[in-house]
Amino acid sequence: MEKELELLCPAKNLEQGIIAINYGADAVYIGAGKFGARSAVGNNIDEIAELIKYAHLYYAKVYVTINTILYNNELNLAKQLIYDLYNIGADAIIIQDMGLLEFDLPPIPIHASTQTNNFDVDKIQFLENIGLQRVILARELSIKEIQKIKNNTNVELEAFVHGALCVSLSGQCYFSYATTGRSANRGECSQSCRMKYSLEDADGKVFAKDKYLLSMKDLNLSESIPNLAKAGVTSFKIEGRLKDAGYVKNIVSLYRSKIDDFIKDNNEYKRASSGVTKITFTPDSEKTFNRGYTDYYANGRHKENANFDTPKSVGKLIAEVKKVGRQSLLVDNYEKLNNGDGLCYFDEDNKLQGFRVNKAEGNRLMLIDRVTVQPGMKLYRNNDQKFSTDLLKNSDKRKIEISISVKEIENNIQFNLTDENNNSAEIKIENNFESANNPESVVANITKQLSKLGSTIFVTNNIDVEINNPVFIPASKLNEIRRDLIDELLKVREDNYPKQVAKFKKSDIKFTSADVDYMANIVNEKSKDFYNRHGVENIEKGFELQTDFSEKIVMTTKYCLKFEFGLCKTYQKKEEANQSYNEPFYLTDNKIKYLLEFDCDKCFMKIKRP
Repeated sequence: MEKELELLCPAKNLEQGIIAINYGADAVYIGAGKFGARSAVGNNIDEIAELIKYAHLYYAKVYVTINTILYNNELNLAKQLIYDLYNIGADAIIIQDMGLLEFDLPPIPIHASTQTNNFDVDKIQFLENIGLQRVILARELSIKEIQKIKNNTNVELEAFVHGALCVSLSGQCYFSYATTGRSANRGECSQSCRMKYSLEDADGKVFAKDKYLLSMKDLNLSESIPNLAKAGVTSFKIEGRLKDAGYVKNIVSLYRSKIDDFIKDNNEYKRASSGVTKITFTPDSEKTFNRGYTDYYANGRHKENANFDTPKSVGKLIAEVKKVGRQSLLVDNYEKLNNGDGLCYFDEDNKLQGFRVNKAEGNRLMLIDRVTVQPGMKLYRNNDQKFSTDLLKNSDKRKIEISISVKEIENNIQFNLTDENNNSAEIKIENNFESANNPESVVANITKQLSKLGSTIFVTNNIDVEINNPVFIPASKLNEIRRDLIDELLKVREDNYPKQVAKFKKSDIKFTSADVDYMANIVNEKSKDFYNRHGVENIEKGFELQTDFSEKIVMTTKYCLKFEFGLCKTYQKKEEANQSYNEPFYLTDNKIKYLLEFDCDKCFMKIKRP
C-alpha cells in the first residue's frame, strides 16, 4: 500500500489558505479566533468553513490550532469551539493543553502540538497510546532520532521543514513571560530571544558583547525531504502563519516540487491530495524573508545555527561596492539588479542598514538618498522587486485531471467523467439526433465542447469518443451535458471525501513520570485531572500561575553557546583546550544576569533566572 506524503502549509487567513491550496498544499493549518499559538492571527468560524469547503474540493485537509494552555474560565469556550469546528468539517485539531482530553469531544482527530514537547520516544509512545492520531515532532530532533521514534511507534509523525526556529524546546520557554508577562504558551511571545545579550564567564571574561546570541537562523530542510520520508515523517510542515502571500506561493511551490520529485522516484509513496499546479516561476527560498538558513540538528550538531549580527532578514549576497558616488553606487554584482530592489549591508559598527534602489543600470545603481557604504562592503538583497512583483501577479489555479468518455450504447449515448481519484459522473441521453452532414467533424465537435472546462477545478487528460453512427449534437446540448456532468462529479467528490473519524476514549495509561514540575504547563483543573488519571501524583502548578521566578529555568535548548564558541568538552576537546575560562557562564542583557547551566549528558543548555 502506498504511503501518503503530506505537504502542510500555514494559513494566516482564508485568502492565504486558498493560495496555499492552489500552489500545492495537501493540508493547511489555521488559527481560530482564540486559543492559537499565534494570538495575532485568528479567523472566525465562517472563514474557516469556507476554507474547508475549498480545500476539500482537492481532498486537501484543514487542521485548526487550539494549541495554547487554557485557564479554567476558557475550557468550556474551547470545548464549544471544537464542536463548532467538527460541525463545519475540520479534519483535525492541534492541541497543547491535555485538559481538553477530559471532555467528551466529538469524533475529530487530535494532533499533539509541538508545544507538548515531543522530543523523546517515551513521551511520543504515551501520546500514541492514549489515542492521539498524530504527533508534531520537536524541531531539534535529528533524522536518526526520528527514525528511532518511528521504529518504536505507529503514530503519524509530522515534522517542521521550513521557517522560523524557536531557540527553546517548544512549550518549554518561559523567558517571555518572566520578562514581559506575555506567555509563549498562550500565543503572546515577546521574542526575547531576538534581543541582544552578552556572554561572560565567572571571572567576567567577555566572549561576546551585545550580540543576538539566541536569535536562530531559519530552518530549511528542502534537501532533506528524501531522508525525512524514509525515516518515517509523513507530514512536512512549513512555518509561517504571520508571513505574506508571496512567502506562501514561493515556499509552498519549492517544497511541492521537492516532494513530487521524491515521489516520482519512489513508487511506494503518493501525494495526499488531488490536483496539480503548473508553476510558472522558479521557486527560490533565498528570495523570500529569511534570517539565513540552517538545517539545525537534522543532520547532526554543528556551529552557526544563530545569526549573531541581526535578527532581521538579510537576504542573498548580491554585490560588492566598488565606487561610491553622491547618489549612486558602482558595484560588482553577482546577479541582475532591478529597479526597486531592497539592499542592505553591515556598516562600520556592524549594524544592519538598508536602502532601496531607485534605478538599476547594469552595475550602476541610482539611489534616492545618500548611503553610508564604503568600497569593499558586501551588499545583500532582501527584496527582489521583480521576483516579488511576479509572485503577486501569479495566480495559478490548481487543476484535477479527468478523463472523458463518450460511447454509443444501443439507442443511447453515454457521457462519463472520471477524476484521478476514480470518482465518476455519468449521463445517458436518448440518441434521437439526426445523422451528421459532416461525419468527420463529429468527434472533433464533441471533443471541443466537452473540453471547455474553463474556470472549473478540472482539466482534461484524455477524451475517448466512440460513435458508430455519427450524429449531429448541437453545441448548446453538449455544453449543457458538460455542465451537468461537472456538477454531478463535484457532488460525488464531496460525498466520497475521505474524512477521518476518531473518537477519543479516556484511559488510565501511565504517564512517563509520577511527578511533573511547572514545565508540564498545567494551569487548569481539567489538565490536573488528566495527569492524575494517568498516574501522576505530584504536580507543580504552571509557570503562568506562579509569581516568584527566582532560580527558575526559563529556557531549555539544544542550542548551546559553549558549543558555538568552541568550548564543548564533549565535541570540541582540542578547540576547548586552547581557551581559558571559568564556569559558570552568564547571559546578560545589561539589566538581568542569567545563569547558564549545561546538561552535557543530554546535550541541553538551560537558562536560569537569578
